[in-house]
Amino acid sequence: MIRPIRTLLVANRGEIAVRVMRTAKAMGIRTVAVYSEADADALHVASADEAYPIGPAPARESYLRIEAILDAARLSGADAIHPGYGFLSENAGFADACAAAGIVFVGPPASAIRAMGSKSAAKALMEKAGVPLVPGYHGEDQDAGLLAREAERIGFPVLIKASAGGGGKGMKVVRSADDFPEALASAQREAKSAFGDDKVLVEKYLATPRHIEVQVFADSRGNAVYLHERDCSIQRRHQKVVEEAPAPGMTSERRAAMGKAAVDAAKAVGYVGAGTVEFIAEGEHFYFMEMNTRLQVEHPVTEAITGQDLVEWQIRVAQGEALPLRQADIPLKGHAMEVRLYAEDPARDFLPQVGRLDHLLLPAGLPGTRVDTGVRAGDTVSIHYDPMIAKIIVAGADRLEAVRRLEAALAATEVVGLATNRVFLKAIAAHPAFAAAELDTNFIARHQDQLLPPPAPADDMVLALAALSILKEEARQSAEAVDPADPWSPWGRAPGWRLNRDAHVDLAFADGERRISVRAHFRPGGFILALPGGDVSVEGEAAPDGSIRARLGGVALTARVIASGSRLTVFVRGGEYVLDFIDPRLASQAATGTAGRLVAPMPGTIIRIVVEEGQEVAKGAALVVVEAMKMEHTVAAPRDGRVKTLKFAVGDLVDEGAELLVLEDA
Repeated sequence: MIRPIRTLLVANRGEIAVRVMRTAKAMGIRTVAVYSEADADALHVASADEAYPIGPAPARESYLRIEAILDAARLSGADAIHPGYGFLSENAGFADACAAAGIVFVGPPASAIRAMGSKSAAKALMEKAGVPLVPGYHGEDQDAGLLAREAERIGFPVLIKASAGGGGKGMKVVRSADDFPEALASAQREAKSAFGDDKVLVEKYLATPRHIEVQVFADSRGNAVYLHERDCSIQRRHQKVVEEAPAPGMTSERRAAMGKAAVDAAKAVGYVGAGTVEFIAEGEHFYFMEMNTRLQVEHPVTEAITGQDLVEWQIRVAQGEALPLRQADIPLKGHAMEVRLYAEDPARDFLPQVGRLDHLLLPAGLPGTRVDTGVRAGDTVSIHYDPMIAKIIVAGADRLEAVRRLEAALAATEVVGLATNRVFLKAIAAHPAFAAAELDTNFIARHQDQLLPPPAPADDMVLALAALSILKEEARQSAEAVDPADPWSPWGRAPGWRLNRDAHVDLAFADGERRISVRAHFRPGGFILALPGGDVSVEGEAAPDGSIRARLGGVALTARVIASGSRLTVFVRGGEYVLDFIDPRLASQAATGTAGRLVAPMPGTIIRIVVEEGQEVAKGAALVVVEAMKMEHTVAAPRDGRVKTLKFAVGDLVDEGAELLVLEDA
């Protein structure tokens, strides 16, 4: 029986909410958003036909409040709720609550969510269904001693995984028996914080595996298909960094075998809707890892190679319709890739960043490029939610074209206000091993030196563009200050003219610890800049959006320089460089010494204090553990010393840069 959906509430935020609403509107369905206090002005709210407040900023007080979401559905007259991914998307209780309220849940039945929600229970079920499993312990007994003995039986290295979740949270690689107790405790804390369940399983850790997942779809009429596979092998801390479809080197025979195993897994739990069956593969073998009972973040690459809208499939299946295509009719055309642009600082071990997006330019208009985002310039990346800025998806006729388009898309992406992983992603896309599809989960670790080099110093081209930007902005301000009663006054025009001597101005920049002076000599139509590498003639124009068309020594180029306070970010030739303009009109700021002071790497909660006041510690020893965005960050001793003062207690909230403790010489 078909039950038409006319009004759809999206119980999520960010890019997935915007993406779901785009498809719903194309289908003629009215859309409803929900939002926390922190998201009142968010893009997903502006994209909806109606929007309802559901509570304060913390997710547990808003996006995880089932009753508040159901109240919004009742008030708006929503026929159905789409959970997106994350938050309540894999919450069987939420699916049950929707059914009890007479609202369609656009997702699998609660029984399937429960069956696959526990990794250990799911693996037992898959074993009965004949789906191959990685050797490991998936039992109910969580005694620490038993888990340690099971790890010894399996053989190190092993992988501890949270039974109830994914996304790399509650996941630890353990290489020796001595390291197992601490890794277990940490995994259990993360699992409890992220999923409300500290149960774990232990598996053999494969040395050079590939992570391959299969997109499955089933309807309520007994039909089930797979829409090919995605390779998600390039990972950092067990979190996907690059996803692509189809998997490089996949033969049609192996695709069919993995597809069949994935469909068998879905049928074993009476699955309905979109799901992803994840496998780990090494050599000729592949093993079931888990099934995600929701739409995945990386679903756009599957859409690109099949030409299908998976959200539309979800809505049609939820209405009671049959799957739009049979297995034999599902196309596979070209190659697609996706990367996730995050507010995180690769130079600080990828610490998530929070703050305002002062400037944001995404490459949506490039050929074969799609951007899914939930933010705009001026929005704030909050501590309360995932720090993803956008998903950048490219598609090409083959993998080589997709790689080139990915490089171009990342080169055209600009973010100012927060550190991002853009340059890191671009380094992956440009790496010869990536072009050669030499993929496994150790890709980043293996090529870390090339992917995370120290920042390159600003060269003469970058300094010239920064200087031109400053000079043009000062000329604009001078022009605005002209007295309307005397528009031809040379003092108001400020062209750099000086009586009886060369007209010039000195500009000072800081490039990290390096201080650079650039002397600009005024010339008709431009400047001669005295740069570290010699004099260069410079002319050009700067637009209000920061874009510059310049000639440097006769070479024409385009760039963009964005000012955020005294900080200049120069985007040129796909690179980005940050300089501080030292304005002589401003008083210098005294540097604050920080020797011996250990500060919070980002806003978060103190969840563990390892030391006591007066305790002597060795360099590298763990001191304090801060939890932020559901991940643990350990502050370690930078040198040998004695803990003089502890400034916070377990459970305290701390801001980024807050002094946690003082370390003195022993």
